[in-house]
Amino acid sequence: MTRLSSFSPGLHAVIIGAGGGIGRAFADRLAADSGVALVTRLTRVDLDLTDPASITAAAAALTTPPDLVICATGVLHGPGLFPERDLRQLSATAFAQAFAINATGPALVAQAFLPLLPKGRKTLFAALSARVGSISDNRLGGWHAYRASKAALNQIIRTIAIEQARKNPTSVVLALHPGTVDSALSKPFHRSVKTLFTPGQAAAQLLGVIDAATPAQSGLLLDWQGEAIPF
Repeated sequence: MTRLSSFSPGLHAVIIGAGGGIGRAFADRLAADSGVALVTRLTRVDLDLTDPASITAAAAALTTPPDLVICATGVLHGPGLFPERDLRQLSATAFAQAFAINATGPALVAQAFLPLLPKGRKTLFAALSARVGSISDNRLGGWHAYRASKAALNQIIRTIAIEQARKNPTSVVLALHPGTVDSALSKPFHRSVKTLFTPGQAAAQLLGVIDAATPAQSGLLLDWQGEAIPF
């Protein structure tokens, strides 16, 4: 059964972050889609978000123009990086790391890959964002670096979408909120989560959002139900 029926047959999908939970699920489901001719899986070995040269090289290595590019990447915690609960916990190093992966990296991916998208038919670029990146929806505070970096990503997506509408009107650019997914990124915070999706569920839901998306929605942050989250 073809899931992405709104795209032309023979779709080429590129998944950046295919080594992660959601990225791998995206790639696996697309590979099982009868309308998808090619899935290019790019992991950290193939493309380093902190290395602009590797991003450019990965785009240049494609031999077939992509119709769908999903940047399924992000960082919330790791060595020297954790969700802050107090201003006293802020770290310039942590902010730089969060912005490099969550904002600057996807922006550079868009810079390298968007010019490759064909014109005259539906194409789509998406990056995984988060509801906590919404400024108007912020009622709890905390998580300063992660919130700020995802808010920056949302602004980047919006800005890119405006430019892309002039260059390639049938193309769609989206930020996507998958909900809380059972992955390494969210694992330390599962106890406080009411609804936890498997990577497969998250990928399936977001592919449905991608299939339904139109150029009129370009530049939005959409959740896993296809609902717009206010910036």
